[in-house]
Amino acid sequence: MKNNLDERIAKLQEKQKQLKAQEKALRARQSQEERKIRTKRLIDIGAAVESVLGHPIEKEDLPNLIDFLQQQEQRGNFFSKAMNLSSQK
Repeated sequence: MKNNLDERIAKLQEKQKQLKAQEKALRARQSQEERKIRTKRLIDIGAAVESVLGHPIEKEDLPNLIDFLQQQEQRGNFFSKAMNLSSQK
């Protein structure tokens, strides 16, 4: 009887281990999909800004872009209002 219970416990522990591995794999896949979506969104935003400016944005341009957007927000949330984000704050 004890042997039978030990076997059942071992099987359940193995099944638990397999389920944990499956959960880990699913979480990794979910995280990867979220990163892909975020990366695509960031690329699209950069492309939109470049299309408006008419030239590529270089790394050294980023502080100026960030400063500009922050100033727009400080002066009256102009960027948020333009993006219809003011109700989300």
